Amino acid sequence: MTFSIVARDPESGAFGVAVSTAVPATGAMVPHVQAGVGAIATQSYTNVRLGTEGLVLLERGMSPEEALTSLLAKDAQAALRQAAGIDAHGRVFAYTGEECVEWCGHRTGGGYSVQGNMLVGRETVDAMAEAFESAKGHLSSRLLKALAAGQAAGGDKRGRESAALLVAPFLPDYPKIDIRVDLHDDPVAELRRIFDVMRERYRQQAGELGGQGGQR
Repeated sequence: MTFSIVARDPESGAFGVAVSTAVPATGAMVPHVQAGVGAIATQSYTNVRLGTEGLVLLERGMSPEEALTSLLAKDAQAALRQAAGIDAHGRVFAYTGEECVEWCGHRTGGGYSVQGNMLVGRETVDAMAEAFESAKGHLSSRLLKALAAGQAAGGDKRGRESAALLVAPFLPDYPKIDIRVDLHDDPVAELRRIFDVMRERYRQQAGELGGQGGQR
């Protein structure tokens, strides 16, 4: 139902998740981020506990693989789940259950994971990975660029309704950014528009966010 990216910026230590799907309120379900600890995306017949309890386990020192695998082992519907996580050591783990709806799968790289289910095809996650790897600037901008690339490559085969961006820490004076778009004809583009408005509002920090007319 969803395509998402989880990532960590090794320079700032910030964590983030960007996600879009064809049902409302993805921002309330999929992204889970805790500064200094990690980030988790939980989707496909979403089990929110994979995110909330997963962060607790990461904080206790478990790797993303150990944390998510242990929680999935207790989940009677694990075959329907999809999840990915990254921790403060940059360790990445992604899981796609064997009963997730095609196209489904994930792709991991240095400091990130992209994943999706019920997509038009693999090209969505490949486009996201390549866009994230080539992007420069603040983690928020890189995540948004990856999300836009996934949408342009096809995204959710049922359509589009919601998108969200969650990053922590965001800037020195702003512990996190949490933007959500629901019931919109083009939620990924609207997410970017809101981010750009916010960036202008806090233009004193614009250099850290890519700047006016900077990296998109």
